[in-house]
Amino acid sequence: MIKVIEATGKTEDEAIQSALAELGCTRDQVSVEILERAKSGFLGIGAAPAKIRVSLEQPDDIITLTENFLKGLLEKMGSDAVPVLEQKDENTIYVNLTGEKLGMLIGRRGETLDAIQHIANYAMNRVSEKHVHISVDAENYRSKREESLQRLAEKVAAKVLKYRKNMTLEPMNSYERHVIHTALQDYEGVSTFSTGTEPNRRIVVAFGNNSGLGKDGGKPRYRS
Repeated sequence: MIKVIEATGKTEDEAIQSALAELGCTRDQVSVEILERAKSGFLGIGAAPAKIRVSLEQPDDIITLTENFLKGLLEKMGSDAVPVLEQKDENTIYVNLTGEKLGMLIGRRGETLDAIQHIANYAMNRVSEKHVHISVDAENYRSKREESLQRLAEKVAAKVLKYRKNMTLEPMNSYERHVIHTALQDYEGVSTFSTGTEPNRRIVVAFGNNSGLGKDGGKPRYRS
């Protein structure tokens, strides 16, 4: 983004200094174009101030950069979806993809959505001075998925208590496993831990509170 202002002064240097003061920058950060040179006139008659145009190239803010990046990415994916951005705090940006036929952007169990989010975070953190976390959602998929996983966790925990045996869930990504672990961390009578390797890592909901106990024998700990 380029900011352009015009300034006048008795001399070109005075006009430049006036412009720099307004922009709050130094001479080496701008380009200067002389529009009219100062004229001293004769005995003050016909005198005219110098007029200049100063251009300052400013880096786009992270919101604009993220929005433009996602628009380009979605276009390359053949999608007409529109990203709507909201800055939650200084380091967090929430993106909601809006439009029709968003299923292709969500993918199986949110895999495509996760990929878009991963690419956006990687790209933006390469250009941002501060670390930023970008959360990408579509049709409130993530909140709906989280609620579904919480219900699943409680349903499975109830079965583990009823039949007094461990149960292993389907493979999940790290975020989904975290939701399950969190949902059951205070569930009396069961504990959770993960087993296997990516992308087939699964959660085991175990009967009793002994799985994953620390050396101190305290509260069960889980491994995602």
